[in-house]
Amino acid sequence: MSETPADGYGDDLYTEPPGDPDTLANLGPLRPLAGTWEGIKGDDHHPVAGGSERAVFLERYVLEPIDFQTNGPQLFYGLRYHTHINEMGKPETFHDQVGYWLWEPAMNTVVHTLSIPRGQVVVAGGTASPDATEFEVTATLGSPVYGISAVPFIDRGFRTLSYRMHVVVHPDGSWTYDETALLEIPDREEPFEHTDTNTLAKVADPSPNPLSLALVRDRGLDIGDLRHESGNLL
Repeated sequence: MSETPADGYGDDLYTEPPGDPDTLANLGPLRPLAGTWEGIKGDDHHPVAGGSERAVFLERYVLEPIDFQTNGPQLFYGLRYHTHINEMGKPETFHDQVGYWLWEPAMNTVVHTLSIPRGQVVVAGGTASPDATEFEVTATLGSPVYGISAVPFIDRGFRTLSYRMHVVVHPDGSWTYDETALLEIPDREEPFEHTDTNTLAKVADPSPNPLSLALVRDRGLDIGDLRHESGNLL
């Protein structure tokens, strides 16, 4: 008898499960993050020549639901996000980042992807219960899963050895992230901890994902009907 692979799925790589068109109802611990958020007291600790410095930043973080996604038997519900950051009092972009937050209900797994316009991408992952109000994702350089990749200059000058992001959802509906990128820099004897943290307050609710909107518009269905119809979508 063959063992179940480490990813938790069997030998069938192609059969897709039925998905629910209502993404917002299936995001597990990511549901509280859906919407548009702003934070005004972000803290960034980064390296500079001869040492380090801190920056206070303003952030706008938009997370909108996408239609469910499948990799054969693997099923994700997710949020597409864009976060834009400015240092306090400065008009130019300090940080810009896009990616996805994904929830895999079959494995109780959270996946976080990020891409920044300085030539670096990360896929990080972790586990959580569906009703968790706190979770963490991590990635490691050189790992074939949950890894880190960058352009040659970044890899030489500011090589990211590991990445960690911790999220806490608060009772008042706000949420806080605390992230650390461990950097290997040629002029430092020890790896440098590049950290960012912010607490975000909601300024707008999310829009429904495209599939649920289309079904409501074309068939006049409510959310309960959407779930009933999900078996006919594949």
